Amino acid sequence: MARITSIRERTARIRGRAAWLGRGAWLRAAWRGHTACPGRTAGALGVALLGMASVAGSAAATGLPGAGGPASAAVPVSTTVATWAAAVQQDMQDVEIETIPLEDDLFMLVGRGGNIGLSVGDDGAFLVDDQYAPLTEKILAAVAAVTDQPVRWVLNTHWHGDHTGGNENLGRAGAMIVAHENVYRRLNPAQFAELVGRSQQAPDAALPVVTFDDGVRFHWNGRHIRVTHIGRAHTDGDAIVHFPAANVFHMGDTFFLGRYPFVDVDSGGGIDGVIAAANFVLARSDAATRIIPGHGPLATPADLRGYRDMLETVRLRVARLLADGHTQDEVVAAAPTADLDAHWSDNPERFVRAVHRSLVER
Repeated sequence: MARITSIRERTARIRGRAAWLGRGAWLRAAWRGHTACPGRTAGALGVALLGMASVAGSAAATGLPGAGGPASAAVPVSTTVATWAAAVQQDMQDVEIETIPLEDDLFMLVGRGGNIGLSVGDDGAFLVDDQYAPLTEKILAAVAAVTDQPVRWVLNTHWHGDHTGGNENLGRAGAMIVAHENVYRRLNPAQFAELVGRSQQAPDAALPVVTFDDGVRFHWNGRHIRVTHIGRAHTDGDAIVHFPAANVFHMGDTFFLGRYPFVDVDSGGGIDGVIAAANFVLARSDAATRIIPGHGPLATPADLRGYRDMLETVRLRVARLLADGHTQDEVVAAAPTADLDAHWSDNPERFVRAVHRSLVER
């Protein structure tokens, strides 16, 4: 169920596309840089697999069993999807969606998977990410607890299934999905194979219908929402979402609070981009800024600064070892994060290997 300071009964359900396509408010979205409305391709895997197929080969993004280093990419996609389907489905009935108010019309939703941003108002609900497919009804109940308007937009911060798993459900219900062009390519069955040798990653209804390159701006619910692509960071399709009037950022998985990040080098990610993402937000923050990380509790610029400093420290240490001619295994054996592990803790070997790979392969 939804959990919020004041719970009220759900008053409205998502309406179909016809109910809102007649509205003109969505046309006020002003695109910056190249934008496109790609056509959708045929084929579907079904709702149950949506949250898993899109993260096959990227298990570490959610910390479920099967997460690991480079060997993960070699697991057959059919085996990976079956394993993940079972893992993600388990215990979903016990998940609660916690609603954290940031402003009267702006919220952070916490459940299972990536943190969600929510803007509400007369134009309709605007979601940043949508977690897993089995949680869609709970997420919609949380939305309905703070607005009687349906979800009009879903913005994906990147392509991993713990952030896009609800796409199909919400897309079929009428929401317009928007993401970086590389998110579309990595979710698109017709294009994904040319990137990493896999196909059938997402149902047709889960695909973004609007994509961008450098960024996009929405003028929605009386707010100006700025979305910026930050190169090769967590993946090659990351978006940082800024609500300037509220002094709030949603960083997606370019920011893992309190643990080492998962840098998905196989999806075009790189350590330099993760550092750049942190610096981008810090340069636009003050002491009152609130930051929604991809994973972890609501954060402050001080939290992000500590994270950035850790990233830079590990990058420098790995780069020095690399310059001295050490192999990846030798870099891991040198334990360049040993004095940091007590604080950051989450899978240091995976992180060090990703840093090494991103420096070698950049």
